[in-house]
Formats: sequence, structure tokens, C-alpha cells
Amino acid sequence: MVSSFSDAFLSEAERHAAWGAAQLEALMAFLPDGDWTADLPACRYRQGGLDLRVAVLGTYDMDERSWMWGWANPGLRGTEVVALTAAVERYGRAHGIAELTDGIVDLSGFDDPRRAAETLAFTGMGVAEAPGYIGVPAGPATQVYFLPDDPQVPRAALDPVSLPRTLLTGAGLIGHSPRQVVDGYLDHHQLPRRTEGDDRIVAELPGGSTVEIAFDPLGRIAGVQLTALSQG
Repeated sequence: MVSSFSDAFLSEAERHAAWGAAQLEALMAFLPDGDWTADLPACRYRQGGLDLRVAVLGTYDMDERSWMWGWANPGLRGTEVVALTAAVERYGRAHGIAELTDGIVDLSGFDDPRRAAETLAFTGMGVAEAPGYIGVPAGPATQVYFLPDDPQVPRAALDPVSLPRTLLTGAGLIGHSPRQVVDGYLDHHQLPRRTEGDDRIVAELPGGSTVEIAFDPLGRIAGVQLTALSQG
């Protein structure tokens, strides 16, 4: 019985940890409170008066403690509402990540299956480059997860002031590889960077400032230092 995710999956999850956490904050601030409804053939999700185009990312069965990807759902396979999430399977096959290619992932061996399901949803969001995910109860023992696929949803911008907190928060989510967290965040925002030895990354921020991320001997983030562009 599997009781943990593979290194390949965890490394992928880490790549999205920092920007993904910031993006989820932006999505939650954007979504109004209220009951939800969905029209799957129309790819529509409605909550509190807000209407969004969405894709079905997956479902978590609390009784079976298993996750089913949307693209693997027999009732949805090949339909428009899972077209976006089919990219998750393709990515998984291209990079040899079984958790993204197995239609049903057995989570019963995990200490916290529900948290494991959230990690799958989070990583699927990242792979699909979606602006967050929405998890809502679809029955007494079922949680369904949607990916917004709508330009209405705001994208979390890079904020130099909060960057140290963003990176440290991301590094604390999964705890597998802080270096992957930093590289993934810089890649997401397309920031040029250089490495200085094995323990330091220096990246260029918009406007000419730089950020220096240092790692300790155990690979943890030891410090994040911003250097503002000097004014001549």
C-alpha cells in the first residue's frame, strides 16, 4: 500500500508551491461567499452571483479515500469540461510522474488522505497553470475540485515587499525541496537569475532590483535579501 508520494511528484509539487499559494490567496479573495452550482456541459460554475468558466480537475472520495482525475472520470472523459485537465495527464506521461497518469490514486495508506488529495489538486492546478482551484462538497462523502479557466480571475502579481514571506510560505507547504520552490517561483514569473556556488541564487526583479536567496547546508532557505536599484 502506497503511503507517500514519489520524489518525482513531490519535486513537481514544490515547483508550484510559492506562486500557487499566493495565487490561491488571490482566488479566495476574489470569490464571493454563497452557495455554488455547476453546469458541467457548459463548463460553468456559479457562486454568490459570480459566473466562471471552469474545468473539472478531479474528485476525492472520502469513503474510499481515493482521488480520481477529471480526465479519467467515465462520465466526463473526452468532454470539454476536462479538456484543460487532460494536460495534467500528458505532462505526467512526458515527465514520468505516475500520480498524474494514474486515473485513480489510492490515498488510503496516507496518514492524512484528505491532505494528500489537496496536494494532488494543488499540483494539478500548477501543471495546468490555472489561477487556483476550487474544492467544494458534491455529496456526503465526495469533494469535487474545479480549475478556473476564466480571465476574470486575477493573477497574483510579483510583490517584492512580500517576496520573502511568499518564498518561505511556499517552502513550508510540502517541505521536500526548498530549491525547487525557489526555482519554480522564478520560472513562473520568468525572472532571470544566476547561481553563486551551491548555496545562493540571485534573481533580477522588474525595475532593476535584485533578490538574493541563500540556502543553508541542509538546503533550507536561510535568507531572502532584496536590493533596491540605486538612484543615480
